[in-house]
Amino acid sequence: AVKEFHVSLYQALVLLLFNQQNDVTYKDIHEQTKILEPELKRTLQSLACGKIRLLNKKPMSKDINSDDLFSLNTSFEHKLIRIKINQVQLKETPEENSSTTERVVQDRHYQIDAAIVRIMKTRKTLSHAQLMAEVFSQLKFPLS
Repeated sequence: AVKEFHVSLYQALVLLLFNQQNDVTYKDIHEQTKILEPELKRTLQSLACGKIRLLNKKPMSKDINSDDLFSLNTSFEHKLIRIKINQVQLKETPEENSSTTERVVQDRHYQIDAAIVRIMKTRKTLSHAQLMAEVFSQLKFPLS
């Protein structure tokens, strides 16, 4: 039965290499596609280590190494005709995580200021406790 795969550009580039040869090494894939290493590893993980395995990998493991050998999974079966193969998500590095947290805190600070301004424009005078209660009710994120 004919299958239709929905893949990313990088996944398509890798899969097209198997039109010329049955087995392709990681180094060959890297040289022929010129995809950057982290992106290539993600792409190969999605094709060989995910739920839908279009490629077989030797040695079989979750990690992609420079001496790995890939081949088409000729015993591939799936009940659907159209199959979407998702990319593997990268883990956020500690630096990225801290910068993201910093941006979120900064954005929330502006949202709090804007809420206070809106409330005080409409109410003119409020006690601190009433203002805090109004701010808590308007904001969509928990305050600590």
